[in-house]
Amino acid sequence: MIQDGESMRGGLSLVRREGETIRRPWRVWTPAVHELLRHLERVGFSGAPRVLATGPDQGEEVVSLLHGEVGLYPWPPALLADEGVTALGRWLRDYHEAVRDFRPSAQAVWCDGDAHWRPGLIMRHGDLTSWNSVWADDRLVGFIDWDLAIPGEAIDDLAQLAWYSVPLRLPDRQRRVGYGQGGAPLARRLRLLCDAYGADPADVLDALARLQRDETERIARLGVLGEDPWAAFLRQDFIPEIETERAWALERRAELLGHP
Repeated sequence: MIQDGESMRGGLSLVRREGETIRRPWRVWTPAVHELLRHLERVGFSGAPRVLATGPDQGEEVVSLLHGEVGLYPWPPALLADEGVTALGRWLRDYHEAVRDFRPSAQAVWCDGDAHWRPGLIMRHGDLTSWNSVWADDRLVGFIDWDLAIPGEAIDDLAQLAWYSVPLRLPDRQRRVGYGQGGAPLARRLRLLCDAYGADPADVLDALARLQRDETERIARLGVLGEDPWAAFLRQDFIPEIETERAWALERRAELLGHP
């Protein structure tokens, strides 16, 4: 857990803990993200930080600290367990229910300036990686880092969660999170995640393939403009990595669905 006064580098910016608060740079889309977080607070959804300032404090946003350990490599034991992936599916189901009637203001601007809310969409967290999940006493506390929240399809959030937390990634990544030489029990974990949320794993794999394609296109489009985090992703050569993972999952579709 980040200590008081400590700073940590995330995918988008440097964050700093001060007491029971987390501070990060104020960005053009921060007011829209705060609209979303304040809505979650109003409806009683506890699995997200609270906004603690209504405007920039010395150029920073201020949100509450979620107590626990984030899902860095190697993963905490709770995330490796079947109960952990089930908890992720339930959290996402509850989040989508909490946000279903949220309507952003007309002036809302998101991390991708070309993204706009319309009827039928929900507000995706947009960065549902294991390292944004927070765990305490084998319990999922919630998710942090809402900077990349974006209007989209609900199943795309589930697909992203499956990508990073089943994980639907290459064997070396499965070993890095803490599974042995045999890797993660992918079909079982995918089924547990989807059952907890209430979705068909086949639909999630279809959505993941689209999501990965869209993400490489967005990195190429925004990265060349110097817009972070996509500029950083472009420099780090994420496009071929994502394309490789996409091809890997497509080739193993039957296996991931538990078919012989």
